[in-house]
Amino acid sequence: MAERGDEAAPDAVLTRIGQVVMLHHGGDREEARSRLLDLWAEIGEAGDALHRCTLAHYLADTQDEPEAELAWDLRALSVAEERGAPPSLRGLFPSLHLNLAADYVKLGREEAARSHLRRARDAAGTLADDGYGDGVWAAIGRLESRLGD
Repeated sequence: MAERGDEAAPDAVLTRIGQVVMLHHGGDREEARSRLLDLWAEIGEAGDALHRCTLAHYLADTQDEPEAELAWDLRALSVAEERGAPPSLRGLFPSLHLNLAADYVKLGREEAARSHLRRARDAAGTLADDGYGDGVWAAIGRLESRLGD
């Protein structure tokens, strides 16, 4: 949310991304991917880091091929790690590394998966004690169990 005076102004791009994510969750993966790619083209490589990271994160979820999903998840992490990226993106590190770990599991690259899973767990200490944080911790635990860690 962008601040305007004493009231919060909605971020139009994040609102649009959220609408497309709802479309994806409703089962229309191809249309969601198409709309997210349109937004990506609109924002461009030099666009707002929060927007680019969020888009890349959700674009990964709409991919059919594990390699393409990995590429978008790597892009999301790269944006979050950019110099000058807003500090709020650091709060996404647990989820970003968790997604990469899951991608590497799909690709049969267990060492890379374990590396990102460790990074997800290390970064998870910043998570709030809420539904989102609980969900990320639970997903870390499930993936650790799957990998036998």
